[in-house]
Amino acid sequence: MIELRDIGFAYDEERVLEDVHLTLEEGELVVVSGPTGVGKSTLLGVVTGLVPRFSGGALHGDVRLDGESIVRRPPRERAHVVGYVGQDPAAGFVTDTVEEELAYGMEQLGLPAATMRRRVEETLDLLGIAALRDRDLTTLSGGEQQRVAIGSVLTMHPRVLVLDEPTSALDPTAAEEVMATLARLVHDLGISVLMAEHRLERVVPFADRIALLRGDGSVVVGEPAAVLATSPVVPPIVELGRAAGWDPLPLTVRAARRLARGLAERLPQQPARVEGPPSAGPVLSARGLTVTHGRTVALREVGVDLRPGAVTALMGRNGSGKSTLLWTLQGTTRRRGGTVAVDGQDPASLEPAQRRCLVGLVPQTAADLLYLETVDDECRAADGGSGAAREALDRLAPGIPGDRHPRDLSEGQRLALAVALVLSAAPRVVLLDEPTRGLDYPGKAALAAMLRELAATGHAVLVATHDVEFVAQVADDVVVLAEGEVVSSGPVLRVVAESPAFAPQVTKVLGPPWLRVDQVAPLLAATAPGGAAS
Repeated sequence: MIELRDIGFAYDEERVLEDVHLTLEEGELVVVSGPTGVGKSTLLGVVTGLVPRFSGGALHGDVRLDGESIVRRPPRERAHVVGYVGQDPAAGFVTDTVEEELAYGMEQLGLPAATMRRRVEETLDLLGIAALRDRDLTTLSGGEQQRVAIGSVLTMHPRVLVLDEPTSALDPTAAEEVMATLARLVHDLGISVLMAEHRLERVVPFADRIALLRGDGSVVVGEPAAVLATSPVVPPIVELGRAAGWDPLPLTVRAARRLARGLAERLPQQPARVEGPPSAGPVLSARGLTVTHGRTVALREVGVDLRPGAVTALMGRNGSGKSTLLWTLQGTTRRRGGTVAVDGQDPASLEPAQRRCLVGLVPQTAADLLYLETVDDECRAADGGSGAAREALDRLAPGIPGDRHPRDLSEGQRLALAVALVLSAAPRVVLLDEPTRGLDYPGKAALAAMLRELAATGHAVLVATHDVEFVAQVADDVVVLAEGEVVSSGPVLRVVAESPAFAPQVTKVLGPPWLRVDQVAPLLAATAPGGAAS
């Protein structure tokens, strides 16, 4: 159907893609994977026509649709065949309501009114969003926005749907709903889906094939189990399968649970208890926080304590109030009621420069912190030339050229840069809003290690995230919000075990108290034939 032949792409002298060959068949779902900044979004842009028309750079090779070359056709001439949904669906909205957004693309194609009406109704029913027909787009949750963005493309009846990180901003439940919707499009309508995604644990069970981009710009394409067997970027369930020696590797929790039936015999009956950090008085204490947006109550009587030496995860479905709480603790968002104290000071009463040294916040849109011409300029402005920001950046996303403009970085690289800038000031309290968006598994492990080190030096860290695997890696405590209220809080093991939605894959397979593969792997190695305990 769509075939990429000998695709190569470069910015100036930097090669991004090299000799890429990929065929997308009708009615299949292909996941594009690979390290942060390796060129996944660029590859998608080649298919949609956005690269190099809107990105610059030099492209060679051919893109063919049903045997006909379309590589020189602009995006508008592919829109009826190739639909595209970017990393931030809300950024692509051009109307006010759901129904208007679904009709907009068809209006640009000049379709008859009767055809547009019929397709809008079909898409509303297909995606299960008929109840949202008249809703203002700004009032939708993340999962609802993602489905509307997909619907606005589907009404044009494309044969190929291209998505860039469709689940990165979604809570686990919303992500499952979106993936179930995509699977239905593939199986029932024969639409081909090409998606780039870092959170492979969410998408691998639905994939027909995986295209793994490597650091040299080449691509390896194959069945998921075969590609992941040697891939450096794998979800926890595959990492667990490697550690246990399972063959074939499991791609779903269900398959792993079946394989794990004999695993309990190789694990201690009474695992060592995971101890949290030493008890200490809070660095930040908030009580009775109430915040309203017009008539909407965003936070209602919320209280939270952040301890020195501890990393706290803030979780909850999209729209539960996580970002509002972070900005309120940082002092920017005005509160209707309640108090916030950081070492006896209210951040809201301080000047921005003083506040930055007391409470550092990495926003959900990392580009908001980036305003200079090069990466090196950003780092020097943040750390005064000490090199702390560059050192932090190299740990999160190594190899980013210092002379690169921040706007030319990938989403994950921009996020890594923003995190490095905030961490370079070593504020007493560090707040992060979805810091793992766009980061691969090694990048998330590096970020977790940095946050643990920061906490170990007496800082308090609060991370708002939908990434349950990252929570398992980094968190001591978890606070769960729903409708602006705290509904659960406590040690990470107890809170994630209480909710299947927030449980990491290892917990789903082995049960508590296991959270991560690195807790299990040494025990499996020691009890394996030839191991220390054999």
